[in-house]
Amino acid sequence: MKKLIQLEEALLFGLGIYLFSQLGYAWWWFAALLLVPDLSMIGYVFGNKVGAWCYNIAHHRALAIGVYLLGIYLSNEVVQLAGVILFAHSSMDRMFGYGLKLEQGFKFTHLGEIGK
Repeated sequence: MKKLIQLEEALLFGLGIYLFSQLGYAWWWFAALLLVPDLSMIGYVFGNKVGAWCYNIAHHRALAIGVYLLGIYLSNEVVQLAGVILFAHSSMDRMFGYGLKLEQGFKFTHLGEIGK
């Protein structure tokens, strides 16, 4: 099952790359912005509960899709870019086994404990 989930996430990451290719940005923007959603880990400075909440908001694909669709509605490529980066980053993380965080601590995710 783990391999199937990784394949699904790899395909979704590919979709993120495709959506980025439809925008008018140079490819270096994709590489430069891909890890920006991980800044949400700063929330862990304020404890596991706040950290998990901050991380999960920045890594939730429904939010990413909503931001992207808002960008389409507004005809705003910057907003579309933000949605694509959030989507691609979340898929990449899940492809590597990093899921949404539980309140017990950073290594506890909806995909299981990191490192096991």
